[in-house]
Amino acid sequence: MCRLFSLTSTSCVSPMKAIEALDMMKEGHDGSGVGLFLSSLEGPFSRYKGLPILSGIFTRNGFKRMEEYMAELGFIPRFQLTLDTTGNPPPGTPRREIYLIQVFDPPEEFKSLEPVLQERKLTETRLNLRHMGQEKEDMVVFSFWPDVITIKEVGDPLETGQYLGLDREELCARQILAQGRQNTNYGINLYACHPFFIQGVSSMTNGENTAFVPIKEYLSTQGVVGYEGYQSDSEVFTHILHFTLKEMGLGIEAYKHVITPLQGSDLEAHPDREFLQRLKQACRRLIIDGPNCVIGCLPDKTMFMVQDRKKLRPGIVGGRPGLYAFSSEACGLDAVIPDRDKSLDFQPMHLDTAIVSPECKEVRICRQTQPLPLQH
Repeated sequence: MCRLFSLTSTSCVSPMKAIEALDMMKEGHDGSGVGLFLSSLEGPFSRYKGLPILSGIFTRNGFKRMEEYMAELGFIPRFQLTLDTTGNPPPGTPRREIYLIQVFDPPEEFKSLEPVLQERKLTETRLNLRHMGQEKEDMVVFSFWPDVITIKEVGDPLETGQYLGLDREELCARQILAQGRQNTNYGINLYACHPFFIQGVSSMTNGENTAFVPIKEYLSTQGVVGYEGYQSDSEVFTHILHFTLKEMGLGIEAYKHVITPLQGSDLEAHPDREFLQRLKQACRRLIIDGPNCVIGCLPDKTMFMVQDRKKLRPGIVGGRPGLYAFSSEACGLDAVIPDRDKSLDFQPMHLDTAIVSPECKEVRICRQTQPLPLQH
């Protein structure tokens, strides 16, 4: 199993805080990798809020090819941060040439596009770079999006975080997702490392999605740019979330109705029964089979946690106004928010979605048996 930790705060936090929480849960993961999603960035990145940020790992030749490709598209570099490694890499961590985080100014014709077309263009650019890198094994591209940094590497999370110097002030963020464990079911592949990301939507999962193949096949036929790759069976959770929000126009309260729809008397008694019956029928190939605990962050910076029916993967939410965290284990919360009221900690059950808005005022619990806040 792996371990998950995320936090949402009204003030800036170092990603090393999340990695320290993973280290507290070390007995629950194998220490084979770490993945980070950072958003609501501060420091130098706050000056470029609307500009896309490219995150990835490059060889020198791959970096040169990336620069040439971006120049051909008309993207102009505005700010660059490279992670300066210190000493020898930890055991199991490969020596890389360039860990890159780079802000680009899009071409003028991009700026005149409708937002949905801008999102498509950014996604296509990321995918093209990914395909270029896979062809020559000289670049790995995790995200290309405004106000988002994604970092992934093989190795023990704490040792890798120290090696990469992730405590630097330029990486301060108000929303952070962190996962400890590489994809050890198959060959090591950085694209299989959580969190996954598409168009402002990010999620990570602890569990096993045995319905992976039919879900992957369904998503791949929807004609949505970005529904591809699938080096991990957990990446479909991110794409189902994206499909729910972006393609169907529903809110986070509907996400569990897509992946784990109500059954029997619970569905019959629901005030939105007719809508949910239609939704269940239309999205039947997106129903998951666990056990799975999913933590994610939405484009508006809302953070959430859900469980599937089996409820066999741990998950707990807690904090205080201004700072909340979602963790696989309570000791992760203790590492980052020791001064919280622990009696208010909440462990979501199979009908619950635990939600914290970016204002970080409280944990809101949405149960599937409640009316949906939607216009059908």
